[in-house]
Amino acid sequence: MNKICISCCVVVMFFLLSSARAAQTHDEFIKNLSSLCGTRFEGQMTFPTEGQDSFKGKLLVAEFARCSELEVAIPFAVGEDTSRTWLVSAIEGGLQLKHDHRHADGTPDKISLYGGRTLTDGSATQQSFAADEHTKKLIPEASSNVWTLSLSKDMSTLTYYLERHQKPRFRAVLTRVSSER
Repeated sequence: MNKICISCCVVVMFFLLSSARAAQTHDEFIKNLSSLCGTRFEGQMTFPTEGQDSFKGKLLVAEFARCSELEVAIPFAVGEDTSRTWLVSAIEGGLQLKHDHRHADGTPDKISLYGGRTLTDGSATQQSFAADEHTKKLIPEASSNVWTLSLSKDMSTLTYYLERHQKPRFRAVLTRVSSER
């Protein structure tokens, strides 16, 4: 075998191993989220920013409602406002996070289903989602957004973190308060 073929084989093997590792951590992450079905987390915004005044001082609640190996739906309430649901789904090549916003009658908000997809392996307890094309068109100023969902190792704390232009924009830390288990 010549040196070029050996180099190509090494590159292909590295790519395959890297892809397998990413698929494994993505699968582990969604399984960890699914294992929380029926669990309620409560907390507050810990990083206030301009434009987020509607969250200030309000109880934030995330409830793991619908869970499978392919999608986890997490209704997210801000005080009495229950219009938001985070949707974490397995997609080809990774995971995606979507923010489903609904009116009280259940109809979709004009600004809904924005979010992103994983671009890195992440881990079994943390994944980051970079703004996707739909988001970039729907909310141009959010084109650099990266959302991160993190679970503590004991799965008692959930952190939702948002960066825009590589700067912190929003952070909420929620603590596990109940489980149907």
